[in-house]
Amino acid sequence: MQEFILNAYRDSDKNIVIESKNGLKFNMPTDTDSIRKIKQAVSFKQNVRAKMDNGSVVFGATKAMPTGGKPFEELMALAVDYVAAPVDVPTEQAELINFVHTEAKDLKPDLLMMGNLSWKYLVRSAMRGKNIMMTGPAGCGKTMAAKSLVNALDRPEFYFNLGATQDPRSTLIGNTHFSKEDGTYFTESEFVRAIQTENAVILLDELSRAHPEAWNILMTVLDQGQRYLRLDEADGSPTVKVAKGVCFIATANIGNEYTSTRVIDRAMLDRFTIIEMEMLGADKEKDLLTMLYPNLDLESIGIIGDIVGDTRKEMATESPRISTAISTRASVELASLVYDGFTVEEAAGVIIYPQYDSAGGVDSERTFVKQIIQKYISDGTEEDLFNTDGLEE
Repeated sequence: MQEFILNAYRDSDKNIVIESKNGLKFNMPTDTDSIRKIKQAVSFKQNVRAKMDNGSVVFGATKAMPTGGKPFEELMALAVDYVAAPVDVPTEQAELINFVHTEAKDLKPDLLMMGNLSWKYLVRSAMRGKNIMMTGPAGCGKTMAAKSLVNALDRPEFYFNLGATQDPRSTLIGNTHFSKEDGTYFTESEFVRAIQTENAVILLDELSRAHPEAWNILMTVLDQGQRYLRLDEADGSPTVKVAKGVCFIATANIGNEYTSTRVIDRAMLDRFTIIEMEMLGADKEKDLLTMLYPNLDLESIGIIGDIVGDTRKEMATESPRISTAISTRASVELASLVYDGFTVEEAAGVIIYPQYDSAGGVDSERTFVKQIIQKYISDGTEEDLFNTDGLEE
C-alpha cells in the first residue's frame, strides 16, 4: 500500500480543493467519514494523508474512490509528493475539535439567538457526555436551545417534563401492576429505556419545578462516578447502568421571581455544567421578530423591540422598578397579534399589562410599564403618565 500526501484548502468561494503537489486535483469523496477527516485537515491547516489500496484512495481508515476518474498509474505517481505527516492528533479528538469549532456553527438555527461561544460550549459538553443545565429567565429559549442541539447532533432524543410530573417514581423508575393471570409484575418506565440508549440526549425540562423525590432518584444517574439507576420496585431491586455517550440536559428557572420553583440542592447543581441563557437586547430581539414575521412592518417590530429592551435594561439596574422583564416568548406573541391585525397598543393591553401588578396606583409596576410604552406609542390620552426622562438612553 503506497502512502502519499495531498494538499487541501478552501478556494475563494469557500469550496474545498484537494490537489497534489504537481497540481493534479481530486473531487471530494462522498462518504461522511472521509469528508470529516478532510475538513479537519483544512481547519488545522494540515495536509491530507492518503493511501492507495487497489486503485482506491483511502483517507485515514476510510476508503473513498476518487471521482475524478484518474487512472491507477497516475495516482501512484503521487507518491513522489510525499511530505512530512501532519501533527499526530488522536482521530477522535481531532474530529471533536473540528466539529465543535468549524461545523457546529453552521448547525445553529438562525432563530436561536444564542452566542456562538455558548453554542460551541453546549455542543462540546454534549459530545463529551456531560450533564448540562440550561438556566435563565422564562421564555429566553432554553428548551429551544436543547432541541436545536439534538437536531444538530442527530442523536436519539427523549423528553421528560419534570415540572408536570406528579409521581416521580412512576416517571423515572416504573410501576408495579397486578393482574389475575400474572399476579404482581413490574413495568419499566420510558426513562429506564432512555438511559440505556447509547448516545441519547435526554432532556429534563423544568428541573427546578420537579418534586424533590425526583432529584433523589436522579442523584446516582447524574453522578459521573456512579451512573446507574436502581429499580426498587422490580424483583431483586436490580440496577441499570447509563449507556455510553448519554447526555442529560436540564432546564431550570433560578431566581426570586419564580415562586413556584424549588431551590435546587447544591449536590444536584454540582452534577451539571451550567450554561446561562440571557435575555436578548433590543437589536437582537428585532432581528428575531423580523425573521419570524418578515412581512410585518419594521416600525411595529422596532416599537416592540424597544419596549421589550427597556424592561430588560430596567431589570439590569441595581434597584429595578419592575419584578420581571418581558420575555422573548411574550414579544413573539406581541408580534403575532400585530401580524394578525391588532395594534401594538391592543397587543400590549392583553399581553404585557396583565404581567404586572396594578397595586399601588401611580407607583405600581403596571403604571411604570405603561410609562415605558408611552415613550413609543400613544395610549389614547394626551397627558403623560410620568416624566420619562429617567427612561431615556
